[in-house]
Amino acid sequence: MIDVLSVTKKYGDFTAISDLSFKVGRASIYGLVGYNGAGKTTLLKVAAGVFKPEGGRVEIFGENVYENPAVKQRLFYVPDDIYFKSNATMAKMASFYKGYYPKFSDKTFNNLAEVFELDKTKKINGFSKGMQRQAELVLGLATHPDILLLDESFDGLDPAKRNVVKNLVLEYVAEKECSVIISSHNLHELGDLCDHIGLINGKKIVLDTAMDDISKDRYKYRLTFDRDVDIKDFEGFDIKSFVKDGKSVSFSLKGNSQENESKLRALNPLLIETFPLNIEEIFLEEMEGTGYDYSKIFA
Repeated sequence: MIDVLSVTKKYGDFTAISDLSFKVGRASIYGLVGYNGAGKTTLLKVAAGVFKPEGGRVEIFGENVYENPAVKQRLFYVPDDIYFKSNATMAKMASFYKGYYPKFSDKTFNNLAEVFELDKTKKINGFSKGMQRQAELVLGLATHPDILLLDESFDGLDPAKRNVVKNLVLEYVAEKECSVIISSHNLHELGDLCDHIGLINGKKIVLDTAMDDISKDRYKYRLTFDRDVDIKDFEGFDIKSFVKDGKSVSFSLKGNSQENESKLRALNPLLIETFPLNIEEIFLEEMEGTGYDYSKIFA
């Protein structure tokens, strides 16, 4: 449904995303994760056809989305920076969208406005940030899109409303087989919503996997020895997050756990313990090298 093909987008001399590729299937919710400023919003705006990339393209239903009104009528983009004209109400915006989106449903619009307890006659700019985001989501789902692009759509929502949004998106995808890309810097928001996840780091997708497979073949090991060891004793292993605590060490490795344990036993440890990595630990490992050296801040 959505093919992001070697997309590069620049702002002058600054490259926001570079040679970035992934796919989103039918009836799939793809979570796009990355730190603030990683390029998530840029990518979604390219996917929505708002920006023209300097390299590559985004295809939806096999067609380039940029300057393609027929394709854009089948997608809806809810941006992070919500904007409405000063006199806009939800009712006026519904009338506006009906002129562009042929599948706009008044019934869906009214039902969703009731679910979120939003007054359709009041000016949207008088709403809180969270209510404005809810209003735009109501309008977006009322267009019955085949493609839904959501940028940080949980920001400003209280826990109850976040749960409502998650349930609505899941229900809509199940009924309409819509394809969704939802961005966030918060892993916990996406963990129980998405079936696939992509991590942007260094302007590229560095992790692209099904949620069911994210912890597969990624384990943390804790080894205890009768002697002092350090990372030099583990040459030949692709080790991350190495920590030494006396005569014990812990680290993570990719690959089959039984094969890794067999190789580690050759080092003659007294004890080997194995734990699967969770999604947050995997995220932090993939982001290694992008953090700050806090020890220098107050020097």
